[in-house]
Amino acid sequence: MIKKSIALVLALAMVLSFAACGRGNTPASTEPTPKATPNSTAAPLETPSYEPAALIDAFRNPNPQAEIAAAGANDFAFRLSAALAKEVGDKNFVCSPFSVWMPFAALVNATDAQYQDALLAALGAPGVSGEDLNQAASRMLFDLMNMRDKERAEEYGGTYHNPLQIANAIFLSHEQTLREGFARSFYDYYRGNVFGVDFRTRDAVDAVNRWADENTEGLIPEIIQEFDPGTVAAIANAIYFSDRWDSEFDPEQTKQDVFHAPTGDSKAWFMQSKCDEQAYYEDAQMQATLLPFKTGGGMYILLPKDGDAAGLLSSMTSEYFNKMREDSVYATVNLLLPRFSIESDIKGLEETLFALGVPLFDPEAAPLTGGLIEENLPVWVSDVKHKAVIEVDEKGTTAAAVTVVAMYGRGFGPQPTEPFEMRCDKPFAFVLYRYTRDGGRQILFTGIVNQPS
Repeated sequence: MIKKSIALVLALAMVLSFAACGRGNTPASTEPTPKATPNSTAAPLETPSYEPAALIDAFRNPNPQAEIAAAGANDFAFRLSAALAKEVGDKNFVCSPFSVWMPFAALVNATDAQYQDALLAALGAPGVSGEDLNQAASRMLFDLMNMRDKERAEEYGGTYHNPLQIANAIFLSHEQTLREGFARSFYDYYRGNVFGVDFRTRDAVDAVNRWADENTEGLIPEIIQEFDPGTVAAIANAIYFSDRWDSEFDPEQTKQDVFHAPTGDSKAWFMQSKCDEQAYYEDAQMQATLLPFKTGGGMYILLPKDGDAAGLLSSMTSEYFNKMREDSVYATVNLLLPRFSIESDIKGLEETLFALGVPLFDPEAAPLTGGLIEENLPVWVSDVKHKAVIEVDEKGTTAAAVTVVAMYGRGFGPQPTEPFEMRCDKPFAFVLYRYTRDGGRQILFTGIVNQPS
């Protein structure tokens, strides 16, 4: 068994925190879970004696329920983005819905059966079993981490560098023991590591921040300022992405011009491109174009015609996103896009998630009781923190996110003949995705640019 308390979850797009809560017993694994060591600094628990189950290749293992769960993750992404966008005002905004989705998906394995259906529905997977959700997470990790290309490269004695890195971890109080069933699922399906900490000391904060720093290549060196001494565990997700554009912008064409921000005109550096075979969409509400990355996936730039980028992102749904993709045409697009760098530190995320239906925040119900730790303590999610950063320039995009969840214990159409002009010199939104077999364009980051500089 793993002796520790879970205190947080780190991810590129958001930070979540939760407290311990009540739940029915989880079937124990036949394999022993590692023991925690009461060190003053974060210590990895013993490496399990067994190898984790292989991540699941969706191409070779069809699972319709897992496909539903993967598509539901995008539904969750747009619902969360819409809720957060309403609070943006005239500020910039970036988040990683996937980074928030992943730790809560893992917590399904620790949630009392009475609340599990509500949590699955909030995550976009109503009617899907916890096991199928686990398989969906494993399949998404297989595709997003490009395991097929990695295996092929290793087969021929080479190496493969994936521009996207995803890490999961749980930080456990050295006074608690992680339930074996949860530990095994977290290890097998989410590749989650377990660290032992003392939440009553500054060492726990330092351990989580150090983990965030290491798993975001230094882009997010701090996500936590303090923990409540009563924290028993924290589950964290971190995402790091860095890739070049398939067609890079020419730096010689970058020029300074006026950006019409909500707070008034200001200067920004604008990149320019003219591509003859670029995906383009337009309707009464917006213009949109796709900037593909060199290794796959891409970023959609969404330019609202009324200048209200927050309103546009708030109106985006999975259905609207899919319609935009399916009704796009290959066109000549003259694009003017500012370089931008954004950082968001999202506060009060637990209130937003509660409004979206996540049922883990009630200290009276304590929905995680008995499912997360062996000790008979009521456990619920007490706090969720999320921080995300993104930088876009002529060469490509770099982005990262950390989410910490703390728990307390007490097709394209015909090509047009005329080129399209798309001047992003006013507020716009963006959606960054990578491809998975189950979910198609899996949403990793969303955001709003109200002021590039």
